[in-house]
Amino acid sequence: MEFKKVLERINFLYHKSQNEGLTEEEKKEQQELRRYYIDVIKGNFKMHLDKIEKVDTKTSKYKN
Repeated sequence: MEFKKVLERINFLYHKSQNEGLTEEEKKEQQELRRYYIDVIKGNFKMHLDKIEKVDTKTSKYKN
């Protein structure tokens, strides 16, 4: 599922829950979409952290 569409659906369900409430099926969908969103964000964050390399500023050499 496209990430932008996931965000749009999460926002739609949030606003619907505030205005008129959600059915049990919609609540389940909302939980699944939120879990998917969190997993994607955590995966992206981990990927960025894994690419970070420490640099020794005294010698200007990379360290592993």
